[in-house]
Amino acid sequence: MAGQNDGSGRAPVAIVRPTTSVTSGVEVTQKLVTAAVAFGDLMQGTFGPQGLDKMLYKTNGETAVTNDGAKIVAELLVKHPAAKAFVQLAESQEQACGDGVTGCLLFASEAMREAGRLLERGLHPLVVVNGFQEALSITLTCIDERSESCEEDPSRLLAVARTAMNGTSADAGSDALANLVVESLRLVQSGEGVDHEDVRMTKRGQGNLSDTRLIPGLMLDTALHLDRLPRSLENGRVLVLTCPLDEEATARDAEIEVEDAKQWLSFMEAKEGLLKAKTSAVLRTGAKAVFCAGTIEPSIFHDLTDAGCFVLGGLERSGVEDIAKATGAAMCDHLDDAHEARLGVFERLEIETSEGLDGRQERLCLHVGPDAGLVTLDVGGGDGTAVEEVIRGLYDALRSTSLAMSSNAVVRGGGSLHMGASLRIKEAAEQHAGRERLAMEAFARALETVPSTLAQNAGVERLDTLLALRAAHRAGAWVSGIDEQGRVEEIHSTWLPSETLRHALEAATETACGLLRVDQVISARGD
Repeated sequence: MAGQNDGSGRAPVAIVRPTTSVTSGVEVTQKLVTAAVAFGDLMQGTFGPQGLDKMLYKTNGETAVTNDGAKIVAELLVKHPAAKAFVQLAESQEQACGDGVTGCLLFASEAMREAGRLLERGLHPLVVVNGFQEALSITLTCIDERSESCEEDPSRLLAVARTAMNGTSADAGSDALANLVVESLRLVQSGEGVDHEDVRMTKRGQGNLSDTRLIPGLMLDTALHLDRLPRSLENGRVLVLTCPLDEEATARDAEIEVEDAKQWLSFMEAKEGLLKAKTSAVLRTGAKAVFCAGTIEPSIFHDLTDAGCFVLGGLERSGVEDIAKATGAAMCDHLDDAHEARLGVFERLEIETSEGLDGRQERLCLHVGPDAGLVTLDVGGGDGTAVEEVIRGLYDALRSTSLAMSSNAVVRGGGSLHMGASLRIKEAAEQHAGRERLAMEAFARALETVPSTLAQNAGVERLDTLLALRAAHRAGAWVSGIDEQGRVEEIHSTWLPSETLRHALEAATETACGLLRVDQVISARGD
């Protein structure tokens, strides 16, 4: 890229390297639209309850089988700048809502396809952007009007969980798993709301999916330091320490001269007395289980075990924080702070032992009860890719259900909302005399890609099903959508959090409008 020659015979000014390529005009639109459409086509086959999986094979030999949009996008090595914008869009949707990534990408891809057609016909990009934003405003109003409460019908929460697991490996036991998801969130729900991070998940490594269970407490993989530790305790108190139960190191180096055996014995007795005092301080609290983030001196460990306590030391900071939150204990940074008022409680503590490929495995199961601050979903099955996919499905269900519980607003799925909003946008576009009308109609057509993709993946005729759904909505049956068999039916069992759909449409529109504002692509690589 160079400046114009001023006629004086001097060489033009070079601004960038000669290998740099600059693309302008219609070619820019073609590049961006082509990349966006290719991205949408890649994700299309995974969408909906009848969507198929993709096998991801990495260069290091690891494989994953999934139809989770966030997982697929995260594994792709994307180079095109427009495709990178879609990767960022997927990350934004996943972080905000935990679900709805594939639908978000499909809509953004179709919006770019429709916009590309309008730009080729001579519309200014900003006209398209203004039309898209006006259509988005109408869509968001439609979401607000058609949102319904979860409190009116508690079964809608179960439907939200099942919908999030549709099409994944977790779908095989969706009814039972959905019940576990809702029950686990209700256990950790408080006056401040509900946080999905208060529900932890572990892999059992044996059994099958139907063996998945809800533990009102924590499950920890651990190795016992002593075989004579209690393997089962009932109704006890928990002491959580972040300081070590060990000899206190001196701040300065010192030398002690011992002149005879009596002095040596006195020195050792004093040392032993200090350790006994620490043991007594722990036992005075009345704790039956002691968890420590630091090291535990062997003699203290043995004395506490002899007194009937369960003792576990050398835990990570995050581990003791989880134990404290689950049991309601206050973490003690110094042994002097340990007293009865700072202890937590548990209903049952037991050690589960199993034989795996890596030998004997031990897990600590800490049942806290209905007042547990943290709960755990113990997922049955092996350690393969199938269980990983189940856990991804459960995670999506937890995120969606907690979002529905927090906002108390859900909408019907199956493309019902998309078709309703599409028709309303088309009606509003009739009132516009300007060119924005064409962009609004394009936005409405992009919304219809969601129900049409559901129909296509279900194996039915895409166009006929879309026309039938459009006719049903025009006739007033706004609760109609595409069911799992691809039929146009009233939607009763498929529900989505309103916030998931709202964020997906807002983020997708923002990404599409950002790409439409690009009028030049400057590539230093020359491609």
